[in-house]
Amino acid sequence: MFLREYSVWAEVNLSALAHNLGEVRRLVGSDTEVAAVVKANAYGHGLVEVAGTLLAHGADRLCVARVDEGVALREAGIDAPVLVMGFVPPPLYDTALDHDLTLTVYDPEAAAELSAAAARHGRPAPVHLKLDTGMGRLGLVTADRDLYRNILAIASLPHLEIEGLYTHFANADRRDKSHAQRQLVDFVEVTCTLGHDGIDIELLHAANSAALIDMPESRLNLVRPGIMLYGLYPSPEVKTRQVDLRPVMTLKAQVGFLKRVPAGWTVSYGSTYTTPAPTTLATVPCGYADGYNRRLSNRGAVLIHGRRAPVVGRVTMDQIVVDVGHIPGVAVGDEVVLFGRQGEAELHVDEVAALLDTINYEVVCAVSARVPRVYVRNET
Repeated sequence: MFLREYSVWAEVNLSALAHNLGEVRRLVGSDTEVAAVVKANAYGHGLVEVAGTLLAHGADRLCVARVDEGVALREAGIDAPVLVMGFVPPPLYDTALDHDLTLTVYDPEAAAELSAAAARHGRPAPVHLKLDTGMGRLGLVTADRDLYRNILAIASLPHLEIEGLYTHFANADRRDKSHAQRQLVDFVEVTCTLGHDGIDIELLHAANSAALIDMPESRLNLVRPGIMLYGLYPSPEVKTRQVDLRPVMTLKAQVGFLKRVPAGWTVSYGSTYTTPAPTTLATVPCGYADGYNRRLSNRGAVLIHGRRAPVVGRVTMDQIVVDVGHIPGVAVGDEVVLFGRQGEAELHVDEVAALLDTINYEVVCAVSARVPRVYVRNET
């Protein structure tokens, strides 16, 4: 019996999402704002549904990477403050202002262009100023001798209002926090100097998920949880016992076809797998176009009836083959879990990431747009 009309789907548990946000709030208290990071389609979980759930359960604002993500939120009727943290091409300034998005500034010339765009719109644009304290990406370099001159140049622009000041940690997910601590010290030093110069900025933020868990001193008056909202720890080196996170996404499919094959039968492109004995093979309609990485060929596994079935042969664009000869009673239409829980069994995203020599962030973000997101609510 077929479970759904979908070949493959990502089940997103909004109750688990709300629980994880509750863990963030438990850690930071009621006086610290929570800016939930929903960039990259909410880390693959579905931008609009996730954002709405997080706001309904106490997030104060949202963070995205690009203007089009902010526009999508506005078009969905979400009116909470939205910070765009990434680079924004100047031709998109008008679009951003039309949709009441808060942009990140870190370059005096670009900031001047944004101020001019705000003047055309007839109202000041709120912005957040970003400092590079050691990440090496966007931001004014705190070691630059012209740092304060550049900040003052931006602060003096007539149509910008600096609402926030922030930085981003490069190594907060490591056990050794020395680099992150140096970044925090540099950031706080700049805020103090600006305060002495009469530039008081309302929102100060540095803490990502790892710092939020491990570095309470970095929480300041706003935090930016990302991966932890989706029930995944930033790395094995953070203090996982500090917080109870519940994975939000389970990637599911169903058995599309079954057949018995003899010993010596080859499987998939390149014939990289040959059956050592007679067995039953199941074709599962999920492939690398769905985000199931080709490097899982002959390495990955799935769950069927709560038992592991190995991926045999190469992962193809739309299908994989798994050996179910050791699992009795498998039928066409049976549920297949590619990562997540199935009953008492679990194939964790972290395990898949380890096989791919990558991080859990990439595994969930890679689930492609053609995979339907199916939203459920239940206590886990």
